[in-house]
Amino acid sequence: MQASVAERILKYAQNQPEGTVLGAKELLQLGTRPAVDQALKRLVAKNELLKLYRGAYVRPVETKFGTRAPEPAKVVESIKRQAETVVPHGAAEANALGLTTQVPSTTVYLTSGKSRTLTLGAQVVEMKHAPRWMLMSSPGEAGRVVRALEWLGKRRAPAALMRLKETLPLSQMQELVSVRPALPSWLAKSIGETLVAHG
Repeated sequence: MQASVAERILKYAQNQPEGTVLGAKELLQLGTRPAVDQALKRLVAKNELLKLYRGAYVRPVETKFGTRAPEPAKVVESIKRQAETVVPHGAAEANALGLTTQVPSTTVYLTSGKSRTLTLGAQVVEMKHAPRWMLMSSPGEAGRVVRALEWLGKRRAPAALMRLKETLPLSQMQELVSVRPALPSWLAKSIGETLVAHG
């Protein structure tokens, strides 16, 4: 007996690594668009797939204690592989750099794609569209520092820069100085005044 479209989709999903985001378009080899859409609805209703946001699905992970949603970080990695830039939010970066002890209550990422909310079981992950300068990634810490400073804001940025000057290597500070042309004026000015004027 020929497998139904839903069975074929489920088998395909089970062969993917944890957190792989599935879209209807990439499943069209398994059936017509209406059949795929219908099958996806059925699989979500039976909790065999989780709907992340419109048009995107992910397989729950089976454990000996039952099923759980995939790890948010793995889902984000899968989204990145689809040619979307995704980076941690400034609050998380500031925490990682030791500039705040505040731990974000919600997991938030900045993205080059559309703003959306990912629902992973009880966990909610916010993806917020951000301008290109906030999405920079580099071998050093410049991108992380820029996001942290943007989150800290104009008033707290100079003190944060003074702290980073003591903790980060000179090469990373120089990288931060070199990206100033891409940044908003207040941030470029703050970096210039703290790192260039003070030497």
